[in-house]
Amino acid sequence: MQNIHHFQEAKTQSRKITVVTCYDYTWARIIADSDIDVVLVGDSAATVMHGYADTTPANLDMMVMHTRAVAKGLNQKKFLIADLPFLSYRKSLDYSLNTVEALVQAGAQAVKLEGVRGNEQLIHHLVESGIPVMGHLGLMPQHVHGLGGFKVQGRVEALQKKLIEDAKSLEALGAFSIVLECIPTTLAQTITYSLTIPTIGIGAGPHTDGQVLVLQDLLGLSDCNAKFIKEFMSGKTLCLDALNRYAHEVTEEKYPTKEFTYE
Repeated sequence: MQNIHHFQEAKTQSRKITVVTCYDYTWARIIADSDIDVVLVGDSAATVMHGYADTTPANLDMMVMHTRAVAKGLNQKKFLIADLPFLSYRKSLDYSLNTVEALVQAGAQAVKLEGVRGNEQLIHHLVESGIPVMGHLGLMPQHVHGLGGFKVQGRVEALQKKLIEDAKSLEALGAFSIVLECIPTTLAQTITYSLTIPTIGIGAGPHTDGQVLVLQDLLGLSDCNAKFIKEFMSGKTLCLDALNRYAHEVTEEKYPTKEFTYE
């Protein structure tokens, strides 16, 4: 995908949208040559790359650094979205605009924010300013303390109605897509079928218009054991094997051989 119009085209054609997170130049170069549609520089960089327990420590400097590195690696081959970091869009309109400006100048083509209530003015203003906005509903990691932990959302009827209303509000405000995280399959299906814009699921079942996973999770490089994660590669095992073979060849004086030396 090269621009936001491809999101709508995909939904119209019932073609699933594939999204992965990325935080660095090296992996971005690899993803650039893959069949993946979209890359998200998530605030999950705080947990995946910096070792924090949740995403709240992600700040603007961190997100700009990772966004710039990923943009360089992708070289405009994939559509790039960046998360607005914790509380950066809850202070003032001016502060929020400065945050978005920094991320777009770092290479993001769109921004993503969590929730809609209280964000209506900002979303409308960004859309009217030509900045594509992706919404995020359900389990919102920046709200982890208010939610009491990482839990499935939308199990009770009242919250289901609220999520459906919020999704429709995001669409009306001009969001081009919505991430639905950790909600029941039937609710995700209801929301998806009630919208003209595409939904991207993570732990939301198969009926969304696309899926997103953290890169390190799908490659088997993390220790996350969430139910919705499928490891498409035993990355940790493969990396450990390579590191151990390197260590053994050095200690056993099998590396470097003449092939890898300068005469």
